[in-house]
Amino acid sequence: MSIEKRVALVTGASRGIGQAIAKELAADGSLTVIGTATTEAGASSISHYFSKWGLDGDGIVMDVSDPVSVEEGVKQVTQAYGAPLILVNNAGITRDTLMLRMKEDDWGDVINTNLSSVYRVSKAVLRGMTKARWGRIINISSVVAQMGNPGQANYCASKAGIEGFSRSLAQEIGSRGITVNAVAPGFIETSMTDDLAEDVKYRMLEGVPMKRLGQPEEVASLIGFLASNKASYITGETIHVNGGMFMG
Repeated sequence: MSIEKRVALVTGASRGIGQAIAKELAADGSLTVIGTATTEAGASSISHYFSKWGLDGDGIVMDVSDPVSVEEGVKQVTQAYGAPLILVNNAGITRDTLMLRMKEDDWGDVINTNLSSVYRVSKAVLRGMTKARWGRIINISSVVAQMGNPGQANYCASKAGIEGFSRSLAQEIGSRGITVNAVAPGFIETSMTDDLAEDVKYRMLEGVPMKRLGQPEEVASLIGFLASNKASYITGETIHVNGGMFMG
């Protein structure tokens, strides 16, 4: 008799940390992992890498900044695979600029995509988790939520909001067997950091005791643990993965 797999939904899974998270969860073998992207090309790339790795997963188009797209995306996943019982809110954007130059759209787009999306996607999956009396919501924050960073007032505010949201929701739904945690990466090696000049990387690493960039897989392995039954008594926490850059 086959055991029905749980469904995990990972937003922003086409590359970088999101891709590593999707691979980590699917490699468990007990999950069907659905990754989201904002474009058909992005969704196709997610489906392609699952196929290439021989893992159970698929990609869908879902724009987390659009309430209608989120509603339709979660409905699509539920009908095709079952209600998502693991959610990783990873999708995010930056619009970096100093406050004096920051436009209303620079602020609003980042808050909507990074923070309001966490509210809307979490709400969309809660009914299924509550019915199952089991669930995992893992929200990707950032080290700058605690440290701040010049030119990123919008981004820092969105990530600090995620941490407050996670603590509050954890208190609301803990009795239903649902945990809610945040993970705050530091400087992680991705395609974005690959394009940085060596002197910029050097300055970045000056404040990191381990003197290296983190790897997406090092973040993903923590997500895998938090999504498992082994983490069933951990909730309302923000866990840092930053090489000692912040030790608050």
